[in-house]
Amino acid sequence: MNVRDRDDEGRARSARPRDGLGRPLPYGAPGVERQPEGVVRAPAETVAQAQLLLDAGMPFHAHEVFEDAWKSGPSEQAPLWRGLAQLAVGLTHAARGNAVGGARLLRRGADALAELEAEAEGGAARAGAEAGGAAGPAGPTGAGGAGAGHAPYGIDVPGLVRWARELAGRVEAGQAVDAAAEAPHLAARPGSA
Repeated sequence: MNVRDRDDEGRARSARPRDGLGRPLPYGAPGVERQPEGVVRAPAETVAQAQLLLDAGMPFHAHEVFEDAWKSGPSEQAPLWRGLAQLAVGLTHAARGNAVGGARLLRRGADALAELEAEAEGGAARAGAEAGGAAGPAGPTGAGGAGAGHAPYGIDVPGLVRWARELAGRVEAGQAVDAAAEAPHLAARPGSA
């Protein structure tokens, strides 16, 4: 009889250690600690934790942080966190050598974030027109928006879209990917445009 590993709540979950890209290692091998699942974090904490993991070359673990945010946060914010999780999984696949899956997920995440950006820009234009003037250059404010020049939770949505699309092209061209070296900067940096 095949006995499956289980977590503390009885759900099937492999107890095998994992490497930094989330790949299973043989039982008893040294691995990296798994990212706890189901953690509810404030948006700023989500971004900070994910950035630390990305910088450490652990995009699979960063994806878990984004997944927690999308599943535990308000439904109107889920597309943002889901798009960021797709970017992290795309980087994971690319670093594992899966060019097709990596490029596909990087583009899927980029497209999702670009759609949010376009929706927010449209909302800013409508709000400006309804108010009898143009929306300001920063677009709408509000934690979940992604308007032109607006960074929800400080996230550089346009920069991430550019990063993901550029990396997808390099991955498809056969370039090897080092997850830590290719880690995106989630937040806009001072002086960046």
